[in-house]
Amino acid sequence: MARATNHWTREARRRLPALRAWRADFHREPELSNRETRTREKVVRALASLGIPAQTFGNKFNGVVGLIESERAGPVVALRADMDALPILEETHVPFASRFDGTMHACGHDVHMACLLGAADVLMHNRGRLRGSVKLIFQPAEEEGNRGGALPLLERGVFEKPRVNFVLGQHVASEVPLGSVGWKKGALMASPDHFVIRVHGTPGHASTPHQGPDAVLTAAEIVTGLQAMVSRVRNPVDPVVVTVGTIHGGTRHNIIPQEVVLEGTVRTVDPKTKQRTEAWIRRRVRLLASSMGASASISYKHGYPVLVNDPAATQRVVDALGVELGKDRLVELKHPGMGAEDFARYLERVPGTFLRLGVRTPTMTASSHSATFLPAETALVIGTATLVAGTLALQGEGRG
Repeated sequence: MARATNHWTREARRRLPALRAWRADFHREPELSNRETRTREKVVRALASLGIPAQTFGNKFNGVVGLIESERAGPVVALRADMDALPILEETHVPFASRFDGTMHACGHDVHMACLLGAADVLMHNRGRLRGSVKLIFQPAEEEGNRGGALPLLERGVFEKPRVNFVLGQHVASEVPLGSVGWKKGALMASPDHFVIRVHGTPGHASTPHQGPDAVLTAAEIVTGLQAMVSRVRNPVDPVVVTVGTIHGGTRHNIIPQEVVLEGTVRTVDPKTKQRTEAWIRRRVRLLASSMGASASISYKHGYPVLVNDPAATQRVVDALGVELGKDRLVELKHPGMGAEDFARYLERVPGTFLRLGVRTPTMTASSHSATFLPAETALVIGTATLVAGTLALQGEGRG
């Protein structure tokens, strides 16, 4: 097996002090979706220190776009990092732990931003190798889950002037070993829908449940019925997840409430299945409530689209990473994950690929969205090198 070149990895490792400082600064002051004002200003200052002009969008939207211009005309590659944090009370106890109680970079977005700044630094110092310009997209509100931050950026023309030809992104992944990169052609991540079901019954005393339909019992039947639908209605080889995450109802142990509210999510990786699942849920909720003598209403909102990696663009990036990192550091993912990402909206516009940046270690016990999640510094180096090698590959370096 040919040895890995590790050229961009060495370039990234030389920048580890800066990568470490950027990551710690972002991590120390996390901000929730659509509140990333401090983070925005940090990104603008960091880009300025690298000699890269930054575009912002006023105080009502916290995105930042940097541009590395090339002297040669060629494909424009957009690189994206997300900026927002999560409402989680941090328990890592590291020196740079969040100073904002109840807010934490528990999904690795601090790592993503540091890697993008590191890649920007490397690319700025190697502009002679660029065959086109590079856009650096720092996106707010990825965790928001509904409109998100990608769509507003696209509406503001982030893929124009100059027009973007390819897009590349990555996300830390606790299922991929540290130092490795996961990849997959086609569908990689699911489309997440959100539903709220309101079950209406007859309020009364707990001692006389026979006097009217019980909203609590009906809600329980609906929860069970939705899971039966997943296991018995859809094709077993077509992945679907229906999860009820919250149940709210009642004020006292001996009072039957008039209303119980269920809230949950639906995850699918096929557009037709997405439509069928919504129809099934609406019908089943209505029939189950009716069978109990109650009634139910449902609010159903569509989330991000399925994230689909372009096969040709993915192969170009994977080939380049095989040379840079070594083929043994590449992990082909066999099945799509049921998580979601609004990077999918970029991939609807231009070809590109979304990679999984490995952070799993033998002793890791925490996954993303947990209070102790803290990727190792190796991910900063590999993530930076991955963005640089992927950019050059998408611009055609080494292809004649």
